[in-house]
Parts: sequence; structure tokens; C-alpha cells
Amino acid sequence: MRSFPRFTPTRLLFIPSLLLVLALNLSPSSFASAYNAHPKLVVIIVIDQFRGDYLERYREQFGDGGFRLFLDHGAYFSDCDYNYANTRTAPGHATLLSGAYTNGHGIVANDWWDSKKRRMVTSVEDEDTKTVGVSGDKTGASPHNLMADTLGDELKLATQGKSRIFGVSLKDRAAVLPAGFAGDAAYWIDPRGGAWVSSTYYRNELPNWAQDFNASNHAAKYWDRDWKDAQGNILRSTAHRKAKDGSDEGFYEVVGSTPFANEYEWEFAKELVLHQNLGNSGATDLLAISLSANDILGHQVGPDAPEMKAMALALDGELADFFNFLGHQMGLANVWIALSADHGISALPDVAKKLRIPAANLDFGKFEGQINNALTGKFSPSHSATYVKFSYPIAWLDEEAFAAARVKERDAETAVGEAMRQVRLRDYDTKSQLAEGAVPDTALAHKYLNSYSPEAGWYVIGVPQPYTVASAKGTDHTTAYTYDTHVPLAFYGLPFQPGTYRGHVEPVDLAATLASLLGVNAPSHAVGRVLTEALAPPHYGENSGGPRK
Repeated sequence: MRSFPRFTPTRLLFIPSLLLVLALNLSPSSFASAYNAHPKLVVIIVIDQFRGDYLERYREQFGDGGFRLFLDHGAYFSDCDYNYANTRTAPGHATLLSGAYTNGHGIVANDWWDSKKRRMVTSVEDEDTKTVGVSGDKTGASPHNLMADTLGDELKLATQGKSRIFGVSLKDRAAVLPAGFAGDAAYWIDPRGGAWVSSTYYRNELPNWAQDFNASNHAAKYWDRDWKDAQGNILRSTAHRKAKDGSDEGFYEVVGSTPFANEYEWEFAKELVLHQNLGNSGATDLLAISLSANDILGHQVGPDAPEMKAMALALDGELADFFNFLGHQMGLANVWIALSADHGISALPDVAKKLRIPAANLDFGKFEGQINNALTGKFSPSHSATYVKFSYPIAWLDEEAFAAARVKERDAETAVGEAMRQVRLRDYDTKSQLAEGAVPDTALAHKYLNSYSPEAGWYVIGVPQPYTVASAKGTDHTTAYTYDTHVPLAFYGLPFQPGTYRGHVEPVDLAATLASLLGVNAPSHAVGRVLTEALAPPHYGENSGGPRK
């Protein structure tokens, strides 16, 4: 255990050039304000597992109107990094919309050990709710674990509920957390069949348009198709197949790792915009779309595989199509768009090793077994016990198991950390340490402080060696290293001065910037700054008398 002094801490299918000129150069007749629907709609696009270097890597191969809408006509920040270590999907989405890190919003991981329920629980599962949209009595989801509000919540408060807020993703956590507490709805898919579902937290049944979408079985057209690259090479097939246990693999596993999954999300998002009449509430509406396919594929093939390049180029075209749709619906001059990601990804360890960079795939099951065996030998040599569960590199401690061995929290966490260090982890931070700020005054240690949550029982956050992942195959994220923390951040809309900005920024700046421009309070625990360097100078009409003196 560390002992340190306390530290306080796509190319556009059709957008006429005139429309682009108008969208880029006209200034609104009045200052932007959520209260008078300037803009009509804010769209926040989160690409699940999209490293910050991808936009530069594939820049010359992007068409007009997709990613280049941000790169050529928007404010693009090339040096954006999360200032925390728990780079997972749930914390990332909570961070982007709350403008806070885990020590503010409380979401420490995708799932954690619940000592009362005696099992792992997810960041959004809520036994007081039920899933709607599929048959059965499945537990629903809600933002009840958030300890901070979101940009959407502040929009709702500021406009007395007039603004409408929605979240869409294949994953429940990536839809629910961005929508916040006051969201009108969050939608995600049933992993097996692909139907869109929601939760009784929002309403007791799906709206008619969503029921009709499911009833028309849009998901079916994405099965039994070949995904090909630009040269016609088959990269993957969505043919029906069996899992290792002999069961049929579902939509999420088969279609989810192809661009067809993103296409399916865009299809649903368009229906939502049309049927919820977004952009016409009389106040600014907000739509958060999280694209999950990149993450599902990236874990399997790594960031440097040809499939990841093909996925990025396919998404480029899909973005262009969606922006074209928004242009036709309400005019791009009435829309602001923000783009970011929830985390990056490590290179495949085998790829790194070929370049003589130390890297490794760990056997996760063996790793967890070694830790529990070491703890058994220390605390209960006469009988084996399961003291910890892992969501690498975080160890969740079973408080009852340690209580039976008469071990208190601080001692238990230290013992787990030392056992973790013996099986190839570089270092560790215990929950007790983080609660006290007992970490060194270094940039890396500060990232672990920002990863602290008072929730989730007892835990230890391991510090892995670089390019060391817990899966026997493929790769992973969830470290404080730049390959996991570096993500894109870009904005498009009238307030933003187009250009590439090389100064360092953080994802928490997204919510702070948009809140300031909309004239609403920043989210309750926001720590980001307003990115004034990227804002266009104010425009004063000829009868305005100029700036106030």
C-alpha cells in the first residue's frame, strides 16, 4: 500500500453548398439561448471506443459532410484526454454529460459487487423498474446511481420541462446515463432479438412509433449479410451462428460488431427525431446518441486492424447521411452537434510485442483465482473462500468474507492490493487511500483520485502495466494511459469558430461549454471549463448599438 501525505484535492448525400455557407457564416438574430430554442436541437454523438488519433489517421480518406463537418467546418480539439483512470463505458458517458469525473458523479465502473444482493450489479440496473418493449418481467434501468445531474437535467430545470431529452444506444448504460434523471426517455436494444426497449422509469410502455418500429422488424434486414470493405473484401458476416454453449448468438453479438449496428441505431434515431418532433418544443431539445459497434469490434480486433479502419470509414458515411437528414428537417443552422468518445483502447498486445514494446494478455480466470488463493492462505488456510470479484483492474471485495475472517476494510484492501501486485500489476490504490487523498502529488495519481467513488462497497483499483490486458485474446481499455484516455472532442454550429485547436482540453469541458452557450447552469458537479478559444466573436445587428459599454 502506498503511504503518502494527504493530498487535497461521411460524406453528405445532399447538402447544397449554399446551405453550408449559410450554416457556417450567418449569425443568429439574437444570442443563443435554450429558452428561445436557439438552437432548436443539440445532438451529442458519443462513439463508444474511438481513440483520439483516429480522426488524424483516417482524415484524408473521409468524405465530405461526415467527420469532415467537424474537421473542416467545426471546432476540433486534437488533444483531449480524460483526467481519470477508470476508462469504461458507464463512467465515460456519465462524465461527458455531467461535466464531472467519478469523484463527482459516482459511477466508478460498468458493474460492481453489491454486498447486500451478494452479486455483481450493473451501473444502471434498477429493481424498482421493469424493461418495456419485450415480453417477460425483466429488471429495468434508471440513472439512480448517479450522484450528479446532467446537461439535460439543467436544460429541463431551466425551461420548466419544455426541453425534451433523449438517449439512444445499443447499451442500456450508454443511453440511460446521458439522458440523466429528467430525460423523457432512454432507448437501448434487447441483446438477443435487437428490439428497442426502455424502462418503466420513463413510461409504462413504448410509444406507438417505437412499437411500430419493432413490429416492422427492422432488425431482420441486418441478419445474413456480408460486410465488405471498399475493395469488396468480405470482412464479416452476420449469418446466424451458435455460441460455445450451443445456443443461438443474438443480435448484439453477431450484428453488433459490424457497421450495420450503427446503421440500425441511426435508423431508430431518425424515427425518434420525426415522431417526437424534436426541434419544435419552443426550447432547445437534446439528443444523445452513443454508437456501440466500434467498441464491440474493437475489443476483438484492436485499433490497428483493417476492420477498424473500415468501421471508421463506414461511420463517416453514416454521419453524413444523418447530418443531411437533420439539415432537411430543421436546417443545420438550427442545430449544434458535439462529438466525443467514452474511452480509447489498447493496441493488441501481440501487435505491441512485435515492436518490442512490453505487453501481455492475462488469463483473467487464472488471475482472479491466484488472488483468492493468496487471500485464503493468509486469512482462512483451513478452508477456501472467494474474497474478491474482478472487473479488471478493479477488485471488488466481499465484505462478508472478510468479516468472517475478522479483517477490517483498510486491512482487507491493503491485503488485496499486495496480492494484486504479486500477479503482475504495477501498483494499486485502495478505496480508503483515495477517500483520504493519500496519494502522491503526480499527474497519474490525480487520475486515480478522480476515479474515486464513495459507493460500491470496498474496492481496490489496480494500476496495470502498459499494454497489459485481462483477456486471453483481443484487447481492452480501463487504464490511465493515453491510449485509453485520448478521445476526440469537436463541435459544429454557429457559435463555434472553425479550426483545429491544439491546446489541452478534457471531456468534462463539453457540458460546461454547451451549458454556458445555452445560458443554463452547468451540471451540479461540473468541473470543466468553457472553451472560449473556439467561440466565434459575437455578432451585433446594425440596430443593436454594438456591445454594451
